[in-house]
Amino acid sequence: MTARLVWVFMIALVLRFGAALAVQTYLDHVAKREFLIAGDANGYWELGCKLARGQEFSIYQPQRRVMRMPGFPLLLSFSVRLFGESLFAARCLLAVVGAAACALTYLLGRTLFDERAGFGAGLLAAISPAQIGFSVEILSETAFGLTMLISLLLFARLMRGRWLAPETTSSEATNRPRLGLALAAGGGVALATYFRPTWLLAGPIFVIAHVGFTAWRARDRFALKAAGIEAGCVLLGLAVALAPWAYRNSQVVGHAIPTTLWVGPSLYDGLHPGATGDSDMQFFEDDQLLATMSEYDMDQEYRRRAIEFVRANPLRAIELGVIKLWRFWSPWPNAEQFRRWWMCAGFAAYFFLMIGLLIWGLRRTGFDPARLLLLLGPVVYFAAVHAVFIGSIRYRLPAEFPMLVLSGVGLVPLLDRLPNCFRGVSSC
Repeated sequence: MTARLVWVFMIALVLRFGAALAVQTYLDHVAKREFLIAGDANGYWELGCKLARGQEFSIYQPQRRVMRMPGFPLLLSFSVRLFGESLFAARCLLAVVGAAACALTYLLGRTLFDERAGFGAGLLAAISPAQIGFSVEILSETAFGLTMLISLLLFARLMRGRWLAPETTSSEATNRPRLGLALAAGGGVALATYFRPTWLLAGPIFVIAHVGFTAWRARDRFALKAAGIEAGCVLLGLAVALAPWAYRNSQVVGHAIPTTLWVGPSLYDGLHPGATGDSDMQFFEDDQLLATMSEYDMDQEYRRRAIEFVRANPLRAIELGVIKLWRFWSPWPNAEQFRRWWMCAGFAAYFFLMIGLLIWGLRRTGFDPARLLLLLGPVVYFAAVHAVFIGSIRYRLPAEFPMLVLSGVGLVPLLDRLPNCFRGVSSC
């Protein structure tokens, strides 16, 4: 473990522990409520407590058994088992998770570029106001960001010697398929999918790119064959790791669902006559479809209604897509409760710094497609997904971790100009 990695982790951890204490104090003594961002947080906490007690993984009445992926509730249940039903303890655990995500951002930068780029990326992740604040909320974004980074690191290792830029290749270059690494990469995608179901498509997208870029760059049938075998192992690892959840779902709802039965309501939330681009699930309570339908049929019905809305109102659907994209890329918080001038100013200042450094990082490194796939691919992917569903900067935050690697590259020249008393940290 290098000194730089320790600095990144410790700075991130101290800031996040401070945020956990501040948020819990505010909620206990000022707001007089349990959660800063209610709704999803209530559901996650209830599921986590149920798992800790050994109860059924279901929520609400009528019961919804396949509404959430189990990854984040399992993480919360770990806190409940160790420390009881203490929200502050859970926030502290999530602070550690957030600091670990900053450390993995550092490792991704070091893998794809060099030590200094990794340090710049990890440092930027550590001091991000949005990442600090959201990391201690009872929400899945930061934990998903950590698991997503694990899958990206495994992808980066698999790409080395195949189709990364020449300066990043190493002695790992071989025409022999790396079966264990490929299976682990598929398992990494599955792990992240257990926290956020939309990451499921990352596996197929990567294997297509892996085979395609190997064919383009290697021009070697043995390398192409090895890449094809690796691609198959990635998908195998993904399928095997998700099989227990799909089997469990087949037992409780009669269908082998690999993710959740909440796609339909989420889709209709973003595409219905009263949609605004923000989430408002009041229609779900008004319709009460679960009173007459199974959970599976309810999901299918809302998908059908959303598709019908798009067919009947194509221009409004496009307009909503633009609104959601603005909400996704907003430099400041979307929610009114966070619209204080000093908060908006801090978020916006950091956002424009991040984007400016990212552009400078791209200019310094060129436009290598392998790096762009791993570092900008996630944010492009999530922007497209949430232009259809619901737009919010909350959904951008996990994808900011790999983005910050390019910002870290842009930060390197500034780190080199630090006074001598600080330069040792960035060069140790």
